[in-house]
Amino acid sequence: MKNIASYIDHTLLRPTATPDEIKELCKEAEEHSFYAVCVQGQYVDLAEKCLQKTNVKIAAVVGFPLGANSMKTKVYEAKQAILDGADEIDMVISLGLLKAREYDMVRDEIEQIKQAIGKHVLKVIIETCSLTNEEKEMACQLAYEAGADFVKTSTGYGNHGATLTDIELMRNVVGDKMKIKASGGIRDRKTAEQYIAAGVDRIGTSSGVKIVTDK
Repeated sequence: MKNIASYIDHTLLRPTATPDEIKELCKEAEEHSFYAVCVQGQYVDLAEKCLQKTNVKIAAVVGFPLGANSMKTKVYEAKQAILDGADEIDMVISLGLLKAREYDMVRDEIEQIKQAIGKHVLKVIIETCSLTNEEKEMACQLAYEAGADFVKTSTGYGNHGATLTDIELMRNVVGDKMKIKASGGIRDRKTAEQYIAAGVDRIGTSSGVKIVTDK
């Protein structure tokens, strides 16, 4: 197993997060060599200033946390985040359109955002706690067809976050064609190691420091 820190997107997405808290997040990410920080769009430029001399990547959320913004809004939000310094985009799909079986619209939205950000990494948050198994499978398939790089379990704002059962389901759909990010409820080293063993490529957590310092 790689160093566990290299799997972690050190995350602070609370609406009450202050600039000083974002600076501390970035400081911790540099100190512990986390893969990335994950922040709201308004703080991407601040994170970029804090991390510009480091190897830590910046992920920005789009359409967060509900996924109910218009496609044009999400595309604009993603473009702006990249201009502000983001390396990766974590977008929330339109859950309502997925449930309505408007699959072409869901696929098109993901595709439009991927095209807008070019070579940058796109993670597609499918909010597994809100979906049936059939809907989870379809969401993963649509993300793959649209050219996304990752499928991601959760926003952390739903009824629950990642589960190992969902990781298995997602991997069965995407195989080795896409990467998987588990997020929501991963707060200690033992749990993080279970998800890594299950095949996730990245872990989104606000407990990164605790995870890497757990014995």
